[in-house]
Amino acid sequence: MLYFVNKLHGAPRADAVPPSFHQQFDQHGAWRRQFALRLQLLSEWMSEHELLDAAVQERLRRLEAQVRSDKIMVAFVAEFSRGKSELINALFFAGYGRRIMPASAGRTTMCPTELGYDAALKPSLRLLPIETRLESRTLLDWREAAGGWTQVDLDTSDASQLASAMQKVAEVQRVTREQAAALGFWSDETPEDNPMIGEDGLVEVPRWRHALINIAHPLLKQGLVILDTPGLNAIGAEPELTVSLIPQAHAVVFILAADTGVTKSDMAIWREHLITETGRSEARMVVLNKIDTLWDELSTTDEVAAQIGRQREGTATMLGLPPARVLPVSAQKGLLAKISRDKPLLNASNLPALEHALGEDMMGRREAILRLAVDDGIAELRTEAARILNIRRRDLAEQVMELGGLRGKNVSVIRHMRARIEQEQVEFEVSGAKIQAVRAVHLKLLREVFDLLDSSTLRKLLEELNHALRQPGIKLGVRRAYDDAFGKLGESLDRVARLTSEIQSMLVAMFRQLNAEYSFSLQVPTEPDMAQVQQELRDIEQSHLRYLGVGNILRLAQPEFSDRLVRALFTRLRVLYDSVQGDIELWSKSAAAQLDAQLRERRRNFTRRLEAIERIQQAASGLDERLGEIDLHKKQIDDIEERLVELTSHLVAPPAAHAVPAAA
Repeated sequence: MLYFVNKLHGAPRADAVPPSFHQQFDQHGAWRRQFALRLQLLSEWMSEHELLDAAVQERLRRLEAQVRSDKIMVAFVAEFSRGKSELINALFFAGYGRRIMPASAGRTTMCPTELGYDAALKPSLRLLPIETRLESRTLLDWREAAGGWTQVDLDTSDASQLASAMQKVAEVQRVTREQAAALGFWSDETPEDNPMIGEDGLVEVPRWRHALINIAHPLLKQGLVILDTPGLNAIGAEPELTVSLIPQAHAVVFILAADTGVTKSDMAIWREHLITETGRSEARMVVLNKIDTLWDELSTTDEVAAQIGRQREGTATMLGLPPARVLPVSAQKGLLAKISRDKPLLNASNLPALEHALGEDMMGRREAILRLAVDDGIAELRTEAARILNIRRRDLAEQVMELGGLRGKNVSVIRHMRARIEQEQVEFEVSGAKIQAVRAVHLKLLREVFDLLDSSTLRKLLEELNHALRQPGIKLGVRRAYDDAFGKLGESLDRVARLTSEIQSMLVAMFRQLNAEYSFSLQVPTEPDMAQVQQELRDIEQSHLRYLGVGNILRLAQPEFSDRLVRALFTRLRVLYDSVQGDIELWSKSAAAQLDAQLRERRRNFTRRLEAIERIQQAASGLDERLGEIDLHKKQIDDIEERLVELTSHLVAPPAAHAVPAAA
């Protein structure tokens, strides 16, 4: 066997081994676990020091959930016979010493397959029958349904049993042409895409619509999700996969074969399903697989390298990518090299270069996004807690001034001060009625916002689109129907933006008045960025419009396909709307929690002031004792603030700094 060294394929030098994808994912997972632990300790500490209001609690909960359960999805997309499943085996399952995902010649992975890990479930393969496409429920609905799936238990310690079970994802069944058309696998308008008709007059279709594999693989346990997709015909027949799952993947690996180059069907997948107009080309990586087919004992090393280089350049040009985004690889040789521990062959396969690129591109980008969200959340948390501490400081300062004025005064002056504090307390409680009135208006507007974002409202809007698409005949007006539907969705979000702005203006006015009348330090939190939400809506619209190529326009003549397309749209929009609802709820809670905290602290202040006057009236030494207590409380607040900064600084430190000793 002739081995071609790293430099021919652009791989890193063997003496300067970069961290592999596995190592980088391990580091990321360790940081997430340590962060969740530190966040839990911070929450307990803040609760102990009465710094946890509703907004802070919600922010802590969100941060912990985001970091602890953050999933990173890598979608592998290819036409049939490009070596996609073999690449997944080489990257993730070589440790089993054999193939786990079916990777024989021809069509293997016939249904979309997700590999992930859920500790609440036992190791299993769950398969959704293809016939569920005829029902109205979306894939998201089926995920949440206990029934409907066929489950196969997995023994992850037995590689043979595991591989045997995985063969089920490649199962097929034979149906009539009418049944195939209803399921989305047959169209008289595009006969070149139809499966072959057997001697019995039946055609072959996948037995399963979707597969979910739950195993405790080290990377899957840390939040990696692998999406293995079938070829063009199967992708096009499952709109939810195309317009929801693939666009939301953090990285997409598009696999081509070096021995065939970029075929017509490869270009169809790339143009219809993978290129975007939103600048996310950096999340697309192209693998030129099967370079070992170009290894030729009759050619020199330089000749083979030149041929691979030309393939790489030509592929990059056709796809409109820089050559650096196209990586030549031999998945089969890489898997063999890992199993046989053949380092020269592994280097020749160029698999380490792909692992490094996946780690650098995907992990680096995903961690940057996550860390930005963490930093923003911690900054808001610090602000909320600091505001509570500053209220306490201000109240103590007011008490010092007030009590200092009593030194040397007679009993009548002290009695007069007590009466004044009691009068202030009465006036303050009367103001509560005005606050409640503003809150009632706030909640009314908020309910209107949530009604606009409710899933029933969304479903009603999309029912109109579905009705338009189900009209008989070729859908020449399909783009107009989509324009109308997305126009109404945009108007609905515009209404949400106007309502949130109205709420924001009302809160600003109320907070300004309370700050002036009662020396509060209320600050209205920044309202949700609805412009970003509108942009996401436009991105979703563009992904659907790209999907409506000529082939799919013809498919829309089938009412069942229109139903699936609209259900896929509903699934993706529901995720977006749920996210917006969560952001608006947190924004509202932050404003309400600030007000509650300052009202609570002011009431405590009245109680402490009256207690101090009572003690001064009862004993001459009471004034000095109270002033001493106030000095002690000031120091305690300073200590709490210093500790808060220390604890939160650990949370925003770089991952390398998170080496938490076991004793901690």
